[in-house]
Amino acid sequence: MEDFDDRDGLIWMDGRLVEWRQAKVHVLTHALHYASAVFEGERSYGGRIFKSTEHSQRLLLSGDLLDMPVPYSVEQIDAAKALVLQVNGLTDAYIRAIAYRGAGAEMGVAAVSNPVRLAVACWTWGAYYGEAKFKGARLDIAKWKRPSPDTIPSAAKASGLYMICTMSKHAALARGFSDAVMFDYRGYVAEATGANIFFVKDGEVHTPLADAFLNGITRQTVIGMLRDLQIVVHERHILPEEMEGFEQCWLTGSAAEITPVGEIGPYRFEVGALTRRVAAEYDRLVWA
Repeated sequence: MEDFDDRDGLIWMDGRLVEWRQAKVHVLTHALHYASAVFEGERSYGGRIFKSTEHSQRLLLSGDLLDMPVPYSVEQIDAAKALVLQVNGLTDAYIRAIAYRGAGAEMGVAAVSNPVRLAVACWTWGAYYGEAKFKGARLDIAKWKRPSPDTIPSAAKASGLYMICTMSKHAALARGFSDAVMFDYRGYVAEATGANIFFVKDGEVHTPLADAFLNGITRQTVIGMLRDLQIVVHERHILPEEMEGFEQCWLTGSAAEITPVGEIGPYRFEVGALTRRVAAEYDRLVWA
């Protein structure tokens, strides 16, 4: 695999298309030191970015939640993403938009006067979980928990909130797993390190209530899709021991798409008919 700083292509940075290898920031960029950054991960299918506007809207919301207003409109961000796809000659790709507090006159915790920058890149990216997308991912149980929403802006897709996700996934990979499930500060099942989670029991779907973690756009899409199919969906708090009684499980996310889960720690799940149906319906939707 190519290193991400050594590729051909163009990256959009504050209104300019920059050669990939020259898309750089200063070492004293505020975001590098204080995690003052928000981002979006999106996919395009056949040249169309799925839910592009919803992602751009959430990017602006995330910036506001971090007291870091992004100086671009939804329309400008949508246009930048479409342009990046076009100039790189890609139709089926992953798109990353990131807004961050740049270098400026301040280099402490407070940096109100520093400019907020925006960059957009795209690249080809296959199944996030590799073969697990078809066979069922193996998940560990993380030791780190999602914090209380009165300690972090849990509705923001903020870079700093992923630190414990990185640590948890590294630990899981070292133990031979694809990922890890995280509980929240109360001990309820929350999500995987970069994807939301769903369970099936007796033909009905159960998913953790998104009150302490990001309510993913793919998560919302799948819930709406299930209800359109007349499948009962329970958004609720789920205790870890309840996983023993669930029959099927899958993950959702822009990168993960719909990925079945075969095991979480000591719990086992089948890649059943409903999981396969949801994956097929989601594929139909994004390629429509």
